[in-house]
Amino acid sequence: MRKFNFLPIVLIVMALLISACGNNDKGANTNNAATGDTGSNNGKADTTATATLESVKASGKLRIGTEGTYAPFTYHDAAGKLTGFDVDIATEVSKRLGVQPEFIETQWDGIFAGLNSKRFDTVFNEVSITDERKQKYEFSDPYIVSKAVLIVSEDNTDIKKFADLKGKKAAQSLTSNLTQIAKSNGAEIVATEGFNQAIDLLTSKRVDATVNDGLSYLDLKKQKPDAPIKKVDESADASHSAAVFNKGSEDLIKAVNKALADMKADGTYLKISEKYFGADVSK
Repeated sequence: MRKFNFLPIVLIVMALLISACGNNDKGANTNNAATGDTGSNNGKADTTATATLESVKASGKLRIGTEGTYAPFTYHDAAGKLTGFDVDIATEVSKRLGVQPEFIETQWDGIFAGLNSKRFDTVFNEVSITDERKQKYEFSDPYIVSKAVLIVSEDNTDIKKFADLKGKKAAQSLTSNLTQIAKSNGAEIVATEGFNQAIDLLTSKRVDATVNDGLSYLDLKKQKPDAPIKKVDESADASHSAAVFNKGSEDLIKAVNKALADMKADGTYLKISEKYFGADVSK
């Protein structure tokens, strides 16, 4: 019977132990590289945690999710600069918090995912307050009121009210609460990335209608009075929109609410509102 030599095994085990000790000496945060660096942040504000007033002030900026393609709320002007009602409101709020606004543009259908992943501290994008959203998110005080309108091509004579959408194609953002109005009236939904694309599909006759924001419609007709579209119906109930936050941002929301209230009290809000709509759209 052959004798078994244990020396090679002992040497291998010792080598593995030395290697393991060497790896441990490289630092306790080795795994953080694979998890978005959620450990030590070397003195910098943690951008992976739920935003608080303290964290926002520490970073010196308020990270704001917005669409950038939704006039007159958030869009690019002729020079390519991001502008709009929500942009101006969020900029003024940031100023009153003592920080700089950092706008992060994303498509509407991905805007809540960006908030969930802490890519943004908040979203200013005419987000309507709904019971479903309130289960997962927190909202600031409402700063805009609007009604849903039914928009069709100017030569359309078949659709005169929401009920006429049954069996018709409606261009809608899939995560918009306005889509529910179209669905509840029997429309076939054609997914879009926002208001502008919905209007493009409508004017090119690829859809029959869109249920969209009344203020956006008024702005479009103001900018393009010859646009071949018309409003044929309007919802009875108004929607209230606000800035949206992750749960856990209550102190930040409180500060934002104070900023909004102060803006309304000193006339700043009305000035911004009249700039885009010619009226106070907070009521």
